[in-house]
Amino acid sequence: MSSPTAAIIGSTGLVGAHILSTCLSESSPWSKITTISRRNPKSTGPKLNAVVESDTTKWSSTLSSLTPTPSVVFSALGTTRAQAGGIANQWKIDHDLNVDLVQASKAAGVKHFVFISSAGTRGMLSNRVPYSKMKIGVEDAIIEAGFETAVIVRPGMIFGAREPGKEHTGMPFLQGVIKGAGKIFGQGVTDAVGQEADVIARAAVAAARIAEEGEAPSTVWILEQPDIVKLGRTEWTE
Repeated sequence: MSSPTAAIIGSTGLVGAHILSTCLSESSPWSKITTISRRNPKSTGPKLNAVVESDTTKWSSTLSSLTPTPSVVFSALGTTRAQAGGIANQWKIDHDLNVDLVQASKAAGVKHFVFISSAGTRGMLSNRVPYSKMKIGVEDAIIEAGFETAVIVRPGMIFGAREPGKEHTGMPFLQGVIKGAGKIFGQGVTDAVGQEADVIARAAVAAARIAEEGEAPSTVWILEQPDIVKLGRTEWTE
């Protein structure tokens, strides 16, 4: 039986880049990793099949045509309102494109889908917050698709160094304050607010590996912040 393969959308972003580098390790269960992006990812390796396509409307058809069909698709796809040029354009990426990719994955026969969502998307005011509404829409599409395993990862604030021009305003300062508080009062303080990008990525990969082994605790597996810390740091092994 041939080894399973994986596909990653959003491999040039902060969390997606760490998902890719983790999946490319020799210990990962996937024999080939296909990325679909507008530019080449930074990571390289013999397992990597990097598909560069500037037209995002073609990504779903590209994903559907991959041979062999990926066993798992990771989506860490997302942007900000400022980078997209407004909420309407952000919706096209964060919601519409992700939903298209979910549907294309299901139609192609993908077994497992892993989505990097966000904490608090189901809060009391979520229906009034555009960002939360985008995430909820994608989560619902994944659940309704009926994958063998749907893994929804909900990190808090994402810590890590973003590329120049892609930093959130005031984020480096805020991260410094939160991490400083963690050093004084304990790591749990930091973990309650957010997680490092590499920890989030490892949690996503660990969950996908568990799903591949048929050991996922449920068909819809929600990873909240404590689960991310557990899988991505406390219990993580190469």
